Amino acid sequence: MTLHDDAVLVLKGYEAQPELCRQYLDHLAAHPDGVYKPCVAGHLTASALVLDPSRGQVLLTLHRKLNMWLQMGGHCEAEDISVARAALREATEESGIPGLELLPGGPVRLDRHRIPAPCHWHLDVQYAAVAPPGADAAISDESLDLRWFGYDEVAGVADASVVRLLAAARDRLAAAG
Repeated sequence: MTLHDDAVLVLKGYEAQPELCRQYLDHLAAHPDGVYKPCVAGHLTASALVLDPSRGQVLLTLHRKLNMWLQMGGHCEAEDISVARAALREATEESGIPGLELLPGGPVRLDRHRIPAPCHWHLDVQYAAVAPPGADAAISDESLDLRWFGYDEVAGVADASVVRLLAAARDRLAAAG
């Protein structure tokens, strides 16, 4: 199975955000290369919000290019066998935390946002990952900073998309329970 095929299966199984999910599926149907960065019409990205439920905290990265506090994530690579694995790879690389585990149930949200040319859109498939209790993060060269924030602090440092992702992740965490 290709990464493209996996993405289509994941999105077909995703029941929330039906209109946005349809846009993702339409994009993939029109662009066989739509999971990779060279697709200038837009491409999938994979991200994961890293949570430490034992401390009631979330790990955010101060993105080097955007200068914004965001979840870990990035472009799918040729070696990625699934969107979930791409999200977990990105979260592990950018957080420096081994042993992250994605919450079950697939993506917690989708977020489509404009990016500068030559590409036009990122179609982000967003997961939530749980860090081992007491995990120490290590900053990567993709970040200006990396910091744990209390759940109630996120709205004060991050944009609305991260706040929505945190709410969805916390709902999924509670459901997994």
